[in-house]
Amino acid sequence: MPRTPGDKYVLGAIDAKTATRLVRASSDLALVLDSDGTILDVVIQGDDAAARHAREWRGQSWIQTVSPDSRQKVEALLRDAQAAADAETSRWRQINHPMQDSEDFPLLYSAVRIVDDSKGGSKGRIVAFGRDLRPTVALQRRLIDTQQAMERDYWRFREAETRYRHLLETSSEAVLIVDGSTQKVLEANPAARTLCGGLRAKLVGSSLVTLFEPTYGERLQDLLAAARSVGKQEPVLARLADTKSDVAISASVFRQEEAAFVLVRISPALGDAGGGKASRRGAPGAAAGSIRAGSWEATLGAFVQNSPDGLVFCDASGRVSSANRAFLALAELSGEDQARGQQLDRWLGRTGVELGVLITNLRQRGSVGRFVTALRGEYGKEIEVEISAAQLGAPDNVVLAFAIRDIERRVKTESEAGSAMTRSVSELTELVGRTPLKDIVSETTDLIEQLCIEIALDMSNDNRASAALLLGLSRQSLYVKLRRYGLGSLGGEE
Repeated sequence: MPRTPGDKYVLGAIDAKTATRLVRASSDLALVLDSDGTILDVVIQGDDAAARHAREWRGQSWIQTVSPDSRQKVEALLRDAQAAADAETSRWRQINHPMQDSEDFPLLYSAVRIVDDSKGGSKGRIVAFGRDLRPTVALQRRLIDTQQAMERDYWRFREAETRYRHLLETSSEAVLIVDGSTQKVLEANPAARTLCGGLRAKLVGSSLVTLFEPTYGERLQDLLAAARSVGKQEPVLARLADTKSDVAISASVFRQEEAAFVLVRISPALGDAGGGKASRRGAPGAAAGSIRAGSWEATLGAFVQNSPDGLVFCDASGRVSSANRAFLALAELSGEDQARGQQLDRWLGRTGVELGVLITNLRQRGSVGRFVTALRGEYGKEIEVEISAAQLGAPDNVVLAFAIRDIERRVKTESEAGSAMTRSVSELTELVGRTPLKDIVSETTDLIEQLCIEIALDMSNDNRASAALLLGLSRQSLYVKLRRYGLGSLGGEE
């Protein structure tokens, strides 16, 4: 029994039942052992698989119930308990009990020798108090898994950063990373340092506006404000302060954590290849001059660069010499350098021979209009486009000019129904204010219904059964509407 320094029993006389309750309350599992280490009784709480397995240890040697790597610890616990003076507890040791269908049952044990005074202080019994370490092991496992996940995320971040650095450093396009709030340059790649005529230490930390002539400050502020509001903004023209070069600036905003950053791309303006000197690079003269107010060449150059249609200039074989920003966007290219020197049929045409046919027609006729084909982007996107082209220049210096227009979303107007639709819309517009809205809507509904039926008949080659399926109508309903609008040939298939 626990004693005070005065050798008085603090707990008084405790019977066996009370002692069992104390043992159960003080540990998750307790083993009552004889002096040889044989398990006489098991006191454990709960009724899970581990508890049921532990109750089967009665009558077995303690050392036989543990895993091989824990047997030396059991021997040390028994030895310490037998040698401990005045019923002192031994040190705590972790011991694993193997389970048949699950992981080991880990317990933290300390053993106490109970001296039986009635037998003259003989060795008596040993009580091993065990604390269930499964919650601790689960917590440790979660900690290890979390640490490993953090390590994986860290290395993924490092790999992404390495790719980002590599792309930034090797990009031929001048790129600046700008703080969205302070407008200070945070990163500048080598192309930007070359174009801006400064060292990295000079660019990083400086305000973006100070890199350009003061007269363009308001234009740059408008560009950054528009980029922050819509995420991305079309290029604007400005002039660098150091090199006096005209450049096109585009901006897009991205967020990292709670901060906003601006990705600023700078490219020489059409005809300005650095140092402020004009460079035509094989493009026609009207599109190659530097953009200066008041000159016809500059006006035409500005139109070429800012046209909503893709404009491409090629040599006689179809090799690209220059292209505007609209074409670069259609072809999913980041800079004109990616297109220059490449065959146009890399992006244009479905079969690979359409560009050859187009060039042949250009040589024979001088110009081609409304040539419909497909344009393939660098990342696999394919859209319907319409091409108008012309052959320019002298016979010994032929330039092929292509105007490419995206018609992916255009409503087809080639059919007679489309023409009728256009005319009717114009007529309906004139009725507003003179005719009640209900009558206008009724007439519009009939017009749309007639147009859809005509398109369905055209798509099905005048097969009425197929047209009915396309429209989601029964054959009888379609026949009624055909008679109503006077549509469909008598020879159509039924």
